[in-house]
Amino acid sequence: MIDPMLQELSDRVSIIDLLNRYCRALDGMDLDTIPLLFTETCVVSYGPRLESRGSRQLAADLQRLWRWRRTSHHLSNLMVEVDGDTATAESYVIAWHEAPDGQTATLFGQYHDQLLRTPEGWRIDKRRQVMNGSDAGFKLAIHPLQRRPPPPGWTAPDMTAAS
Repeated sequence: MIDPMLQELSDRVSIIDLLNRYCRALDGMDLDTIPLLFTETCVVSYGPRLESRGSRQLAADLQRLWRWRRTSHHLSNLMVEVDGDTATAESYVIAWHEAPDGQTATLFGQYHDQLLRTPEGWRIDKRRQVMNGSDAGFKLAIHPLQRRPPPPGWTAPDMTAAS
């Protein structure tokens, strides 16, 4: 029997590897890999009009990325919580895109994932992407990050005053 702490560490490493494999698959346009990373019945929502149901449909929907000459997806700030055969993960993503004419578009966002342990290993079952921000070149409607409002009575400091 494996030590529970070692099992959790192994699961966390496997999940982080899975999330990184997704970014590599997108950047290489290896869409055949996408169904191997998600459950067959996954639900993925990048934005109000960018939703996919099922791993094969997701791979087909991601063909839209062929409009870019190159992309580069970078994950950071990964938080993984394992609970038996289920897990949640949140990761920050910077997604850079270059169009055929050389113009670029960059998204700063997060992936919020629910994962399941399957006989084949960990798979993403639900994914929701939220956007922290983007440059002017990024035009897709991604779910905006919902921030807490400021506390009552808070006023913004004058950022134009000399410090």
